Amino acid sequence: MTTTEFSNTSHRPQVHQLSTDDLRAALAAGWADFRRAPAYGLFFALVYVAGGLALWFGLGAMGQPVWFVPIAAGFPLFAPFAAIGLYEVSRRLEQGAPLSWSPILGALRGRGDGQLALVAVGVLLAFGFWIVLARSIFAIFMARSGIGFDSLGLLLSADGVSMLMLGGAVGAALAFALFAVTVMSLPMLLDREVDFVTAIITSVEAVRQNLHVMLVWAAVIAGLIFAAMIPAFLGLFVVLPVLGHATWHLYRRAVA
Repeated sequence: MTTTEFSNTSHRPQVHQLSTDDLRAALAAGWADFRRAPAYGLFFALVYVAGGLALWFGLGAMGQPVWFVPIAAGFPLFAPFAAIGLYEVSRRLEQGAPLSWSPILGALRGRGDGQLALVAVGVLLAFGFWIVLARSIFAIFMARSGIGFDSLGLLLSADGVSMLMLGGAVGAALAFALFAVTVMSLPMLLDREVDFVTAIITSVEAVRQNLHVMLVWAAVIAGLIFAAMIPAFLGLFVVLPVLGHATWHLYRRAVA
């Protein structure tokens, strides 16, 4: 493993070179943390699952079930924020510190300096931008097919398949950009007294220097989350905690 310093200032973090062995080790450590403190993982997963179910039933009640597709595609963007409490659990387990609900729930506001909230606002804006893009793509293909937004038949048509392919490509590009911004910055803002700009630069640099490994990690996260969402989101009760804890351990391996 080698270490590369990407800033001329000595206080900036350094980035390690990663391999797929680090991914396997992070997943194993994530599973171990979940088994040691399952209550916290199940709680944060419950909040995330409840949000997904509320969206599903809410859109169904409004007669707009087709909109669940782009929203579900963007839903994993919020998974890192659902996992912030899990980062704190792993941090405490790593240090041998006691676990209790007060500091773990308090971790959701970071260090209280607003840096974590600024990243959250950025992700919310990006999610809004994705919805606008998705609506534009939907409108183009809806006009060609003549099928309304209130019908899932659009997704089963030839135009619907083309729409999903285009939307999937656009969504994947946006999702990976946000992944690069948040994958290391969120645990770093919880772990260190740094500003959000430093945290984001470090995260992007870690992804850039380990592009192949981080592409694999992004694919693992996306694949597991989408697979876990299919049976009424129930798989997220295991997948989300394990991935949350594993991301913390990957951060510790990636950032010196």
